Amino acid sequence: MTKTSLICGSIAFDKIMQYHGRFGDTLLADQLHRVNVSFLVPTLRTEYGGCAVNIAHNLNMLGGEPLIMGTIGQDGGAYLDRMGQQGLATKAIHTIDHAYTAQCFVTADQDNNQINAFHPGAMQFSHENSLADYLPLRVAIISPDGRDGMLKHARDCIANEVPFMFDPGQQLPMFNGEELLQFIEQAAYLACNDYEFEMVMDRTGLSLQDIAARLDALIVTRGEEGSDIYAGGEHHKIPVVAAEKVVDPTGCGDAYRAGLLFGIANDLDWPTSGRLASLLGSIKIAHQGAQNHSFTAQEIAERFEAAFGYRF
Repeated sequence: MTKTSLICGSIAFDKIMQYHGRFGDTLLADQLHRVNVSFLVPTLRTEYGGCAVNIAHNLNMLGGEPLIMGTIGQDGGAYLDRMGQQGLATKAIHTIDHAYTAQCFVTADQDNNQINAFHPGAMQFSHENSLADYLPLRVAIISPDGRDGMLKHARDCIANEVPFMFDPGQQLPMFNGEELLQFIEQAAYLACNDYEFEMVMDRTGLSLQDIAARLDALIVTRGEEGSDIYAGGEHHKIPVVAAEKVVDPTGCGDAYRAGLLFGIANDLDWPTSGRLASLLGSIKIAHQGAQNHSFTAQEIAERFEAAFGYRF
């Protein structure tokens, strides 16, 4: 039986700039209706990102079998080369020649306040991909991507009997209550952070118990408080794994989801899958950027045993 996990989601560049002052010293509260300001940003770095590649990066190092399905723009050649060098399968990535790769432009001040601009670019054409071209699949995840693509990928999963995890993330506001209800009815698993899950409940009118009853598993992450997995009528409280240092939370949720997918593909129980996911998140947070950390499957096995007292 295949263990391939289809990773549907964004492929993006993050342009991160640092302003050495405070936005509040320049922005006038009574003039925000006609802002015309410029911030000098002495530092600029480009990070490789996008939920799909972030998840696949972790799952691949863990020894899983990720297949990224997404869209990249005319400027994405170097990113595709990088994925290939890392051993990631790219055959399901569609290049949109008339668009740029999705990009997030982040400007942070000295207090870590941020002004962000996001250009979806090629991500808006993710619905042009077809899951049916890459069967058989053990599991899929529908992570933040173009709205039409997320809806289509869910329909494709149902049509081809592929269980999927719905991970709406920052795209959650794009869906109304009826659409979210449909995702919940279609999905085998739902993964959200605590804020996102409150929004899901508010928009659907369903309680936590109502939602969990419709799924094989509901996963809610709660930052420093760990995470909760509701599956088969049971509640599994997943502890946080202490990080060596806290550097950058970007991509921690994606690392966590890679652990969940590995557990599903390898038939691990939910407490073990959740603990593995928590461990991956703790490793990622100690590094700048979403894809600059590395580990081997053997290292993870040893660290897991040290943290939890048994091997997975």
